[in-house]
Amino acid sequence: MGYLDNSSITVDAILTKRGRELLARNDGSFNITQFALGDDEIDYTLFNENHPNGSQYSGEALENMALIEAIPDETNILKSRLVTLNRGTSVIPFIGSVPSIVTLVISTGTTISPSTVNFGGTNVSNQESSYRFTLSDRRLFSIISTGGTNGTSTNEAYSSTAVSETVVGRDLSLTAISSTSLFGNNTKLITTLTIEGLDTGARLTVPVSVSTTQSSTSGAATEGVATS
Repeated sequence: MGYLDNSSITVDAILTKRGRELLARNDGSFNITQFALGDDEIDYTLFNENHPNGSQYSGEALENMALIEAIPDETNILKSRLVTLNRGTSVIPFIGSVPSIVTLVISTGTTISPSTVNFGGTNVSNQESSYRFTLSDRRLFSIISTGGTNGTSTNEAYSSTAVSETVVGRDLSLTAISSTSLFGNNTKLITTLTIEGLDTGARLTVPVSVSTTQSSTSGAATEGVATS
C-alpha cells in the first residue's frame, strides 16, 4: 500500500487479477459497467467544529489527509461505500438472514437467501430487487448460480490462480468442488462471500468453508487456506 500526492486531483486505478484475465483475452469481455465510491481512509473524528480559525476550517484536517493508492482487493477496501438513501431515512439498512459462516463439504451445495433489515426505512426484513454476490476464490466451487429476474449461472472452473467472481440475483446457490487436488495436505479451505444489496448498498462479508470430510472441525476463519 502507498500514498498519493493529494495536492492535485488524482484518479488511480489498478486492475484485479480477474480484470487482468479478462483484459488479456482481448475479446471484448473486459468492459467496465459500474463503479463505487467509498471513504474508508477518512477519519471523521478529525472534523473540528471549534477550529480556532472559524467554521470554514472545520474540515481542514480531512482535506489534508494523505490519499491511499488503489487496492485491488475487495476484502480490504470499500467496506464503507457511499450510498444514496431516501431523504428522512433514520435507520441504516443491513443484510440479514445469512449464517455467520457458510460451511460446505466437497460435492455438496447450499442456497443463501439474504434479506435486508430496515429496507425502506422500516424495521422489517425485505428482499431487494437483486443482490451482488462476490466470492473471493472461485476455485472452490464447481457451480455458482443465482435466482431471480437477473439471475446468472456459471460452472467455469479456473486453474491454480485464485480469482474472485461476482454474480447478481435474488439468492445464491453454491456447489463445492468434488476434487481434493486443490487441498494438498489441508482438510479445509476458506474464502469469503461478500453480499451487497443493489437497492440500498447494504453490505455483509462472511467466511465460506469447504472441507474434505463431514467430520472436519472448524479452524480459524481467515482468508486463504486453513488447516484442521
